[in-house]
Amino acid sequence: MADIRPATLDDLDAIAAVHRAAFGRETEANLTIALHKAGRAPISLVAEDDGTVVAHVLFSPVTIEQGDDGKALGLAPVAVLPDYQRQGIGHALIEEGIGACFVADARAIFVLGSPVYYSRFGFSKASAHALHDAYESGNAFQVLPLTVDGLGDYRGRVDYAPEFAAAGT
Repeated sequence: MADIRPATLDDLDAIAAVHRAAFGRETEANLTIALHKAGRAPISLVAEDDGTVVAHVLFSPVTIEQGDDGKALGLAPVAVLPDYQRQGIGHALIEEGIGACFVADARAIFVLGSPVYYSRFGFSKASAHALHDAYESGNAFQVLPLTVDGLGDYRGRVDYAPEFAAAGT
């Protein structure tokens, strides 16, 4: 299993390469670099195998239409090099990231992705809590409260950092 650690600015080229290889395009690589450079990457983790970055996950601030207190994060992007996929590295990286969000005093994490996959981590549809995203993603837009009252008075539209719109994601 790969070793997981916090990402550093020195890792940005390797992180971008992981996203390019995993997605086959520049969008996520550019987004990750932009979020780091803008200081909107409070939780950014890499997985290394023998000193080589093989996976990355990023959690960035989101804003919420009602009740926003700056304690909610969005999980995106996450990527694993193709040769390392389906070995549990992405799963371990996301679990470690969720733990880091909890330690950082985040109240909730949002994700836009497969409900089947993300339900494994405890995510559920955000619409059940009167929350929706700008992309009108329905059940693919999910939330994970990190405390008993993690969603508190959060209601309405949840927006990812401006770098997401600039990247076209």
